[in-house]
Amino acid sequence: MTKAFANDPDVLALWNHNYDRPLGRTSSGTLDLRSDRVGLYFGLNPDDTTPDGMTAIGTVRRQDVSGCSFGFTVTRETWDDGDDAQLPLRIIEEAVLWEVSLCPDPAYNETSASLTRSETSMDNAAAARRRVIQKIERDHRLRGIN
Repeated sequence: MTKAFANDPDVLALWNHNYDRPLGRTSSGTLDLRSDRVGLYFGLNPDDTTPDGMTAIGTVRRQDVSGCSFGFTVTRETWDDGDDAQLPLRIIEEAVLWEVSLCPDPAYNETSASLTRSETSMDNAAAARRRVIQKIERDHRLRGIN
């Protein structure tokens, strides 16, 4: 068996399949994808200065959102009819992936979403904190407050 997702176009990361609520994309480097014969894996770096980015980070951190869904078009599949006691099994052999979504009620219960903290995000947080402190200090100086 080969991996199902290959040669995908610019893939989006969305909040609950909503194209009006993008969280990242492969072309901007804010979404990394990897697939193998077992499954699809992604890393997302949402913008924590946007409402949707903060929602994604907060709800995944608390595990209010802990699963994912995907938007794709199947290009090759097979079916295993099994025996009379089983439902037919659809085997997706190849598909074009359009989007990955963080979802409160995911289509695929076997998926998981969790928060990790990268060195880059810690650097960004420290830089943001420095900028806020500098702004407060500048505002105080302008008002004559030491």
